[in-house]
Amino acid sequence: MAKTVIFPCGSTLPAIGQGTWYMGEDSSQQKKEVAALQAGLERGLRIIDTAEMYAEGRAEKIVGEALAGRRDQAWLVSKVYPWNAGEVDVSDACERSLRRLKTDYLDLYLLHWRGNIPLAETIRAMESLQRQGKIRRWGVSNFDINDMQELWQESGGVQCATNQVLYHLASRGIEFDLIPACQQRRIPIMAYCPLAQAGRLRGELIGHPRLNQLAQQKNISVAQLLLAWVIHTEGVLAIPKASSLAHIKENADALEVAFTEEELRVINHAYPPPQSKIVLDIV
Repeated sequence: MAKTVIFPCGSTLPAIGQGTWYMGEDSSQQKKEVAALQAGLERGLRIIDTAEMYAEGRAEKIVGEALAGRRDQAWLVSKVYPWNAGEVDVSDACERSLRRLKTDYLDLYLLHWRGNIPLAETIRAMESLQRQGKIRRWGVSNFDINDMQELWQESGGVQCATNQVLYHLASRGIEFDLIPACQQRRIPIMAYCPLAQAGRLRGELIGHPRLNQLAQQKNISVAQLLLAWVIHTEGVLAIPKASSLAHIKENADALEVAFTEEELRVINHAYPPPQSKIVLDIV
Protein backbone atom coordinates (compact mmCIF):
# COMPACT_ATOMS: atom_id res chain seq x y z
CA MET A 1 0.00 0.00 0.00
CA ALA A 2 1.33 3.46 -0.92
CA LYS A 3 2.50 5.46 2.10
CA THR A 4 0.46 8.56 2.94
CA VAL A 5 0.65 11.45 5.42
CA ILE A 6 -2.28 13.19 7.10
CA PHE A 7 -2.06 16.95 7.61
CA PRO A 8 -3.82 18.67 10.55
CA CYS A 9 -6.45 20.00 8.14
CA GLY A 10 -7.46 16.44 7.35
CA SER A 11 -5.83 16.24 3.91
CA THR A 12 -4.38 12.78 3.23
CA LEU A 13 -1.56 12.98 0.71
CA PRO A 14 1.10 10.70 -0.79
CA ALA A 15 4.23 10.73 1.38
CA ILE A 16 6.41 11.66 -1.60
CA GLY A 17 5.94 14.94 -3.41
CA GLN A 18 7.86 17.02 -5.93
CA GLY A 19 10.51 19.58 -5.04
CA THR A 20 11.52 22.41 -7.36
CA TRP A 21 14.77 23.73 -5.86
CA TYR A 22 17.13 24.62 -8.75
CA MET A 23 14.32 24.54 -11.30
CA GLY A 24 13.97 27.64 -13.46
CA GLU A 25 17.68 28.39 -13.48
CA ASP A 26 18.31 27.21 -17.05
CA SER A 27 15.74 28.30 -19.63
CA SER A 28 16.80 25.47 -21.96
CA GLN A 29 15.47 22.99 -19.36
CA GLN A 30 12.06 24.63 -18.96
CA LYS A 31 10.04 22.26 -21.14
CA LYS A 32 11.70 19.24 -19.52
CA GLU A 33 10.97 20.55 -16.02
CA VAL A 34 7.35 21.33 -16.85
CA ALA A 35 6.88 17.86 -18.36
CA ALA A 36 8.43 16.21 -15.29
CA LEU A 37 6.08 18.01 -12.89
CA GLN A 38 3.08 17.08 -15.01
CA ALA A 39 4.23 13.46 -15.15
CA GLY A 40 4.52 13.49 -11.36
CA LEU A 41 0.94 14.68 -11.03
CA GLU A 42 -0.16 11.89 -13.35
CA ARG A 43 1.64 9.40 -11.08
CA GLY A 44 -0.19 10.78 -8.06
CA LEU A 45 2.63 12.89 -6.61
CA ARG A 46 0.23 15.71 -5.72
CA ILE A 47 2.42 17.84 -3.46
CA ILE A 48 4.48 20.38 -5.38
CA ASP A 49 6.83 22.43 -3.24
CA THR A 50 8.39 25.69 -4.39
CA ALA A 51 9.46 29.08 -3.02
CA GLU A 52 9.85 32.70 -4.03
CA MET A 53 13.58 32.19 -3.41
CA TYR A 54 14.05 29.44 -5.98
CA ALA A 55 15.63 31.06 -9.02
CA GLU A 56 14.13 34.33 -7.71
CA GLY A 57 10.61 33.31 -8.66
CA ARG A 58 11.36 31.49 -11.90
CA ALA A 59 10.73 28.09 -10.28
CA GLU A 60 7.25 29.30 -9.37
CA LYS A 61 6.72 30.23 -13.02
CA ILE A 62 7.72 26.70 -14.06
CA VAL A 63 5.17 25.31 -11.62
CA GLY A 64 2.52 27.73 -12.90
CA GLU A 65 3.06 26.52 -16.43
CA ALA A 66 2.94 22.88 -15.31
CA LEU A 67 -0.37 23.46 -13.51
CA ALA A 68 -2.15 25.10 -16.43
CA GLY A 69 -5.52 23.37 -16.69
CA ARG A 70 -4.74 20.99 -13.81
CA ARG A 71 -4.53 23.13 -10.67
CA ASP A 72 -7.03 20.86 -8.91
CA GLN A 73 -4.63 17.92 -9.23
CA ALA A 74 -1.95 19.58 -7.10
CA TRP A 75 -1.49 20.39 -3.42
CA LEU A 76 0.59 23.52 -3.83
CA VAL A 77 3.21 24.73 -1.35
CA SER A 78 5.33 27.86 -1.54
CA LYS A 79 7.59 29.69 0.88
CA VAL A 80 8.14 33.31 1.78
CA TYR A 81 11.45 35.02 2.55
CA PRO A 82 11.72 35.82 6.29
CA TRP A 83 12.04 39.56 5.57
CA ASN A 84 8.73 39.43 3.67
CA ALA A 85 6.90 37.62 6.49
CA GLY A 86 5.61 40.67 8.36
CA GLU A 87 2.10 42.11 8.33
CA VAL A 88 3.04 44.86 5.88
CA ASP A 89 4.97 42.85 3.27
CA VAL A 90 3.54 39.34 3.31
CA SER A 91 0.41 40.17 1.31
CA ASP A 92 2.43 41.59 -1.57
CA ALA A 93 4.91 38.68 -1.44
CA CYS A 94 2.07 36.18 -1.53
CA GLU A 95 0.38 38.00 -4.41
CA ARG A 96 3.60 37.90 -6.42
CA SER A 97 3.88 34.16 -5.85
CA LEU A 98 0.24 33.61 -6.81
CA ARG A 99 0.73 35.56 -10.06
CA ARG A 100 3.80 33.52 -10.95
CA LEU A 101 1.99 30.30 -10.09
CA LYS A 102 -1.12 31.42 -12.02
CA THR A 103 -3.45 30.48 -9.18
CA ASP A 104 -5.60 32.34 -6.68
CA TYR A 105 -4.65 30.32 -3.60
CA LEU A 106 -1.92 28.20 -2.01
CA ASP A 107 -2.69 25.02 -0.12
CA LEU A 108 0.22 25.73 2.19
CA TYR A 109 2.45 28.78 2.73
CA LEU A 110 5.66 28.45 4.73
CA LEU A 111 8.04 30.85 6.45
CA HIS A 112 11.23 29.75 4.68
CA TRP A 113 13.46 30.22 7.68
CA ARG A 114 13.36 32.26 10.85
CA GLY A 115 14.37 35.90 10.51
CA ASN A 116 14.12 39.09 12.58
CA ILE A 117 10.36 39.55 12.36
CA PRO A 118 8.67 38.37 15.58
CA LEU A 119 6.86 35.06 15.28
CA ALA A 120 3.67 36.61 16.64
CA GLU A 121 3.62 39.08 13.74
CA THR A 122 4.23 36.36 11.16
CA ILE A 123 1.38 34.30 12.63
CA ARG A 124 -0.96 37.30 12.39
CA ALA A 125 0.18 37.86 8.80
CA MET A 126 -0.50 34.23 7.89
CA GLU A 127 -3.93 34.36 9.55
CA SER A 128 -4.74 37.47 7.54
CA LEU A 129 -3.84 35.63 4.30
CA GLN A 130 -6.13 32.78 5.37
CA ARG A 131 -9.04 35.16 5.96
CA GLN A 132 -8.46 36.64 2.49
CA GLY A 133 -8.56 33.15 0.95
CA LYS A 134 -5.03 33.45 -0.45
CA ILE A 135 -3.75 30.48 1.56
CA ARG A 136 -5.50 27.47 3.05
CA ARG A 137 -2.98 26.87 5.83
CA TRP A 138 0.50 27.93 6.93
CA GLY A 139 3.67 26.40 8.33
CA VAL A 140 7.38 26.90 8.81
CA SER A 141 10.68 25.64 7.44
CA ASN A 142 14.12 25.15 8.98
CA PHE A 143 12.80 25.40 12.56
CA ASP A 144 14.67 23.45 15.23
CA ILE A 145 12.94 22.14 18.34
CA ASN A 146 13.49 25.35 20.36
CA ASP A 147 11.99 27.41 17.52
CA MET A 148 8.96 25.13 17.36
CA GLN A 149 8.43 25.29 21.11
CA GLU A 150 8.54 29.08 20.97
CA LEU A 151 6.13 29.07 18.03
CA TRP A 152 3.64 26.82 19.83
CA GLN A 153 3.61 29.21 22.80
CA GLU A 154 2.51 32.14 20.62
CA SER A 155 -1.18 32.86 20.11
CA GLY A 156 -2.26 30.86 17.07
CA GLY A 157 1.07 29.04 16.86
CA VAL A 158 -0.52 25.63 17.36
CA GLN A 159 -2.19 26.08 13.94
CA CYS A 160 1.19 25.54 12.25
CA ALA A 161 0.54 22.75 9.73
CA THR A 162 4.08 21.50 9.08
CA ASN A 163 7.81 22.03 9.54
CA GLN A 164 9.97 21.52 6.44
CA VAL A 165 13.53 20.55 7.31
CA LEU A 166 16.57 18.80 5.90
CA TYR A 167 16.41 15.07 6.57
CA HIS A 168 18.14 12.10 5.03
CA LEU A 169 19.89 8.94 6.19
CA ALA A 170 23.20 10.71 6.77
CA SER A 171 21.52 13.56 8.67
CA ARG A 172 19.29 12.02 11.35
CA GLY A 173 19.53 14.63 14.10
CA ILE A 174 15.82 15.52 14.04
CA GLU A 175 14.96 12.00 15.22
CA PHE A 176 16.20 12.82 18.72
CA ASP A 177 13.74 15.59 19.57
CA LEU A 178 12.07 17.34 16.62
CA ILE A 179 10.27 14.36 15.08
CA PRO A 180 8.88 13.08 18.42
CA ALA A 181 7.64 16.57 19.35
CA CYS A 182 5.90 17.02 16.00
CA GLN A 183 4.46 13.50 16.13
CA GLN A 184 2.98 14.27 19.53
CA ARG A 185 1.17 17.26 18.03
CA ARG A 186 0.41 15.37 14.79
CA ILE A 187 2.32 17.90 12.70
CA PRO A 188 3.94 16.33 9.60
CA ILE A 189 7.63 16.81 8.84
CA MET A 190 8.42 17.66 5.21
CA ALA A 191 11.92 16.37 4.40
CA TYR A 192 13.89 18.34 1.83
CA CYS A 193 17.07 16.91 0.26
CA PRO A 194 15.94 13.37 1.19
CA LEU A 195 18.73 11.95 -0.98
CA ALA A 196 21.24 14.48 0.41
CA GLN A 197 22.31 17.47 -1.60
CA ALA A 198 24.68 16.86 -4.50
CA GLY A 199 28.22 16.38 -3.24
CA ARG A 200 30.21 14.15 -0.92
CA LEU A 201 27.31 12.94 1.23
CA ARG A 202 25.13 12.20 -1.79
CA GLY A 203 27.92 10.14 -3.34
CA GLU A 204 28.60 8.38 -0.04
CA LEU A 205 24.97 7.35 0.34
CA ILE A 206 24.44 6.26 -3.26
CA GLY A 207 27.73 4.37 -3.27
CA HIS A 208 27.50 2.74 0.16
CA PRO A 209 28.18 -0.99 -0.36
CA ARG A 210 25.75 -2.24 2.31
CA LEU A 211 22.94 -0.02 1.03
CA ASN A 212 23.63 -1.18 -2.51
CA GLN A 213 23.50 -4.80 -1.39
CA LEU A 214 20.20 -4.25 0.39
CA ALA A 215 18.73 -2.38 -2.60
CA GLN A 216 19.71 -5.24 -4.90
CA GLN A 217 18.08 -7.74 -2.55
CA LYS A 218 14.86 -5.71 -2.65
CA ASN A 219 15.12 -5.19 -6.43
CA ILE A 220 15.04 -1.40 -6.10
CA SER A 221 17.53 1.40 -6.66
CA VAL A 222 19.53 2.91 -3.80
CA ALA A 223 17.68 6.18 -4.39
CA GLN A 224 14.37 4.39 -3.88
CA LEU A 225 15.71 2.77 -0.72
CA LEU A 226 16.77 6.17 0.65
CA LEU A 227 13.42 7.76 -0.19
CA ALA A 228 11.44 4.89 1.27
CA TRP A 229 13.55 5.02 4.43
CA VAL A 230 12.85 8.75 4.92
CA ILE A 231 9.09 8.22 4.77
CA HIS A 232 8.95 4.98 6.77
CA THR A 233 8.63 7.05 9.97
CA GLU A 234 5.06 8.04 10.75
CA GLY A 235 4.25 11.62 9.81
CA VAL A 236 7.27 12.20 7.56
CA LEU A 237 7.02 12.97 3.85
CA ALA A 238 9.74 13.66 1.30
CA ILE A 239 9.97 16.24 -1.46
CA PRO A 240 12.81 15.19 -3.78
CA LYS A 241 13.51 17.19 -6.89
CA ALA A 242 12.75 15.20 -10.02
CA SER A 243 13.35 16.97 -13.29
CA SER A 244 13.25 13.85 -15.49
CA LEU A 245 10.50 11.37 -16.31
CA ALA A 246 12.69 8.45 -15.20
CA HIS A 247 13.22 9.97 -11.75
CA ILE A 248 9.49 10.68 -11.40
CA LYS A 249 8.64 7.01 -11.97
CA GLU A 250 11.37 5.92 -9.58
CA ASN A 251 10.13 8.30 -6.88
CA ALA A 252 6.49 7.27 -7.27
CA ASP A 253 7.38 3.58 -7.06
CA ALA A 254 9.25 4.23 -3.79
CA LEU A 255 5.86 4.88 -2.14
CA GLU A 256 5.25 1.12 -2.23
CA VAL A 257 8.57 0.08 -0.65
CA ALA A 258 8.42 -1.31 2.89
CA PHE A 259 11.13 -2.58 5.24
CA THR A 260 11.38 -5.53 7.57
CA GLU A 261 12.79 -5.07 11.07
CA GLU A 262 15.99 -6.80 9.99
CA GLU A 263 16.39 -4.48 7.00
CA LEU A 264 15.99 -1.47 9.29
CA ARG A 265 18.65 -2.91 11.60
CA VAL A 266 21.02 -3.15 8.64
CA ILE A 267 20.35 0.48 7.72
CA ASN A 268 20.76 1.64 11.33
CA HIS A 269 24.08 -0.17 11.54
CA ALA A 270 25.31 1.70 8.47
CA TYR A 271 23.98 5.07 9.70
CA PRO A 272 23.09 4.96 13.42
CA PRO A 273 20.33 7.13 14.88
CA PRO A 274 21.35 10.06 17.13
CA GLN A 275 21.96 9.44 20.82
CA SER A 276 21.95 13.11 21.84
CA LYS A 277 20.82 16.53 20.64
CA ILE A 278 22.26 17.60 17.28
CA VAL A 279 21.76 21.12 15.93
CA LEU A 280 19.44 21.18 12.92
CA ASP A 281 21.18 20.82 9.57
CA ILE A 282 20.30 23.54 7.07
CA VAL A 283 21.34 24.02 3.45
